[in-house]
Amino acid sequence: MKVGVNLINFGPGASPDSIKRWAQLTESLGYHLLMTSDHIGITPDVQGRYPAPFYEPVSTLAWLAGITSTIEIGTTVLIVPYRSALEIAKSFANIDQFSGGRVILGVGIGWAQEEFAGLGVEYKRRGAITNEYLEAIKLLWTQDRASYEGRYVSFKDVDTAPRPFRSPHIPIWVGGPSDAALRRAVRYGDAWHPIRMRMDWLKNTGIPRLNEIAQEEKLPVPALCPRVKLHVTGSPMPEEERVVGEGTLDQIHRDMAELEALGCDYVLLDTYLDDPEALRHPEDSWRVYAEMAEKVLDLGNQTVR
Repeated sequence: MKVGVNLINFGPGASPDSIKRWAQLTESLGYHLLMTSDHIGITPDVQGRYPAPFYEPVSTLAWLAGITSTIEIGTTVLIVPYRSALEIAKSFANIDQFSGGRVILGVGIGWAQEEFAGLGVEYKRRGAITNEYLEAIKLLWTQDRASYEGRYVSFKDVDTAPRPFRSPHIPIWVGGPSDAALRRAVRYGDAWHPIRMRMDWLKNTGIPRLNEIAQEEKLPVPALCPRVKLHVTGSPMPEEERVVGEGTLDQIHRDMAELEALGCDYVLLDTYLDDPEALRHPEDSWRVYAEMAEKVLDLGNQTVR
């Protein structure tokens, strides 16, 4: 099981220098993956959760490709309807080429209605738009000349060079806990990317439902690549109250072992605790990741203890 870090690309502590230090530290500690989040218009609904400055992820990933050498990079998650399918396919193919095949496209449908309005995208159609775009993007990544005719995107005889470095294409991770998101992951994704869940829900509801939908669609079950809340506490948290990755180092250690036993290919760790003021001190998160690498994870051997 590979372990990654959610890079905080927003808030009062975000800057080119802090983002560069996140990347260098994450890679030097032996983590396998560095992912970052997406917003374009920091409208009031976004600002309440993810305050400015907010560094847009696609351009940030292109920069990260040049200042890292081995770590995979990606989005958790790119809001697909915010950009055209052609733009997403082209930009991620380019970054995959520049990075030597280290890019992962994590995707979601979005939630910020004011941001959708500011971008001129129909909020109620975001799921349908995302499905079409993902279908079109996979064509653009796998054909030398691609055509697509849909309700939300259409193009004809597009020369797709350069296509992604990675074959057959860049991995797509689909986020979201709903049935529609699980079906999207089965139809268009390589992995399901649930976020901040309880272990009992993942084991007893999420994974069984993913398997059911894959059987209904007669398609393979996507890989399991969750993002978990990393919150280290001094004393044990009650099991009935905590989410995966929350509690003492011993509790988190057991969570990681259980995720590996469930067959997770990757786990992404996220230290953002919904407190914008805490973002002024990114070094607090860096200390947590260093402690995790030393005491819980055997990153040098690329396994969980």
